[in-house]
Amino acid sequence: MKKKVLSLNVVMMILAIAVSSFAQGTVKSAADTIRDADLEKDAMHNLEVARHYFKQKKAYLAALQRCEEVIAGNPTFARIDEILFIAGESSLRLSEGKGKQSTKTAAAKLRDDARDYLGQLVTDYPQSPFREQAEAELKSLGGPKPTTNKP
Repeated sequence: MKKKVLSLNVVMMILAIAVSSFAQGTVKSAADTIRDADLEKDAMHNLEVARHYFKQKKAYLAALQRCEEVIAGNPTFARIDEILFIAGESSLRLSEGKGKQSTKTAAAKLRDDARDYLGQLVTDYPQSPFREQAEAELKSLGGPKPTTNKP
């Protein structure tokens, strides 16, 4: 009798796991993304510092470096749209020779990077509050880069 009850419990557990995993599906939206609390905290700190460098210090190179760190380390950051905006604007302003810092990177490369960052913001985050500003800057850069579909 105990074996039957035990085997019935095992079958019920397997069935429950199978049903719950099937119900979850394989499609994940941005809201369903599991975020690491430590990565989010670190990325938020970098965003705050990048904002400070960008808005108050006019240190566009430092702001860009902070943004690139977040993009590389936590591409699913909850505020990645703002990171992309600051990165794009910083690249654009560095290419124009603005700000308190200079860089050895060519202006054309910086404009190209700005176009990439702002284009990604516009295409991947259409509900972002930074979208309109990014579109305006993209127009001055010739619009977003055309996407190439690789076979």
